[in-house]
Amino acid sequence: MPDLATVNRMEAGAFVTLLGGVFEHAAWVARAVAPQRPFASTADLHAAMLRALRAAPADVQGAFLNGHPELAGPEARARSLTAESASEQGSAGLDRMAEADAAAFARLNAAYRARFGFPFIIAVRGRGRTEILSVFEARLARDPAVERETALEEVAQITRMRLDRLIDG
Repeated sequence: MPDLATVNRMEAGAFVTLLGGVFEHAAWVARAVAPQRPFASTADLHAAMLRALRAAPADVQGAFLNGHPELAGPEARARSLTAESASEQGSAGLDRMAEADAAAFARLNAAYRARFGFPFIIAVRGRGRTEILSVFEARLARDPAVERETALEEVAQITRMRLDRLIDG
């Protein structure tokens, strides 16, 4: 695991290779911030990455949100999640559920996507299925603009945890 000083010195391609998976299927975020190095802290790097995401046009942000897999969804069942998502969903036990729980996730995934136009996004590390299902149901009742903002806030939590697992210190 490289430290931040090493990350700051990396060639742009190596930087993007290392950090390209932090934002799900969006290596463009890492490419956007590579020229802004050096970063004083991992928090500064993360903030720059979030600014790049928020500065993207609405259609790019929408495509980014849609690049996230559904929780316990078809990608998980096909074992085609990114390594990061597989680890995160596995940490919450979403890769080994009873049929009733799987059916609840399938129903909620469909309802959420129909209402908001992108998959439900939540930082699952440290949460169990029951809590995730409860939050899932509560967020279905939200205003679409509020929910989009919440999804971006959850992305911020997810990506910070991912950065902390990639960069030492």
